[in-house]
Amino acid sequence: MAHGAGKVTWRKDMPPPHRATSLELRSLYPFVAPEPLGLDSCYLGREVGGGLFCFDPWEGYQRGVLTGPNMVVLGQIGRGKSAFVKSFVWRQVAFGRQCWVLDPKGEYDRLAAACGSEPLRLGPGTGLRLNPLDVGPPGSDGDRHQRRSGLLGALLASSLGRSLLPEERAAADVALAAAELRACTPTLPMVAEALLWPEPEAARRLGTDVEGLRHDGRQLALELRRLVNGDLAGMFDGETSPALDLASCVVVLDLSLLYGSPALGLLMVCAMAWLQSALLEGGKRKRLFVLDEAWAVLSQLATSKWLQANFKLSRSYGVANVAVLHRLSDLRAAGPEGSQEQRLAEGLLSDAETRVCFGQSAADAGQAGQLLGLSATEVELLGQLPRGVALWKVGHRSYLVQHQLSTEELVLAGTDEAMV
Repeated sequence: MAHGAGKVTWRKDMPPPHRATSLELRSLYPFVAPEPLGLDSCYLGREVGGGLFCFDPWEGYQRGVLTGPNMVVLGQIGRGKSAFVKSFVWRQVAFGRQCWVLDPKGEYDRLAAACGSEPLRLGPGTGLRLNPLDVGPPGSDGDRHQRRSGLLGALLASSLGRSLLPEERAAADVALAAAELRACTPTLPMVAEALLWPEPEAARRLGTDVEGLRHDGRQLALELRRLVNGDLAGMFDGETSPALDLASCVVVLDLSLLYGSPALGLLMVCAMAWLQSALLEGGKRKRLFVLDEAWAVLSQLATSKWLQANFKLSRSYGVANVAVLHRLSDLRAAGPEGSQEQRLAEGLLSDAETRVCFGQSAADAGQAGQLLGLSATEVELLGQLPRGVALWKVGHRSYLVQHQLSTEELVLAGTDEAMV
């Protein structure tokens, strides 16, 4: 284009000017002219084009932007993932939400303190005990039995490292029923005892004798013994500790004493089960449930199934689940290529319509592109994003967002994870 004597002329080697609709521009330049979300409740930062970016999963659901409230957040260490999650929780609290955090690394202490609560530290010798079978209301006795049975099967399969055999699943179910007859809220030691010493009537209903039923459930009883007498002793071997304060706007369950232990996955599932049960009893208040280091739960088929089932219940109870990962290759590492474990882990993405992607390595960006259906431009950007900038995929929409933190939030997030 050349300028001269007050007029503008186009050079012959330049294409003619072109007018385009905003819809056409969005397809060509998705981050420059993105389709507006129309949400204005919780401010998070600025889009690359300069506009304000606000997001709230419940508002998005009510306005038809989303069909579900769940979210997946991923990013390499130091790219701002942790700082974003903490600031998002902090800002949601300002809108009257409650947040429960499963914290395997002990990184949410400052946030809990700022909200006036102390983290609940779960580990050997802490004195805190949670009963994962304490499912409580709502629902009938049959509903509670089904929820307990599903959790018990997930725990046992995860501990054994394999799927339960049909006779083992039946033995566990009748042992649980026997424990429920002994107490309104059964405990894992009660189930273990019922597996080791089954009732004749239970054996008759399954078409076997007492010795046969004891044989079917013996390995399960020994695995449960690990939860009540082994490396997790003192945490899940009785009734839930009384007077736990769950009314705070932020409730943090700190599991850092066992971070790096092979038992971390079991610990997280037991803790999640108890938290989910408490959530179901907590009325209609909107809640965030943050699952940090989600790979530990996704590493076993049974616990992946259990987690996916809980994700699917989110709309029924007003809960927005937030699963935090370092990279999407963690999902593919859940099992061999094409395995059911891998498909279930990747299925979490379809149950999380909001994906917040911080910077990835070039190799991980390519895998993320395949799993998320990113364009070539988005894949290239994902491998180059600076700290504090994330690619947001909200349904079919794409946004490039520079997250902004206040001085107070920088302190809550910790300097190592702080965003520019």
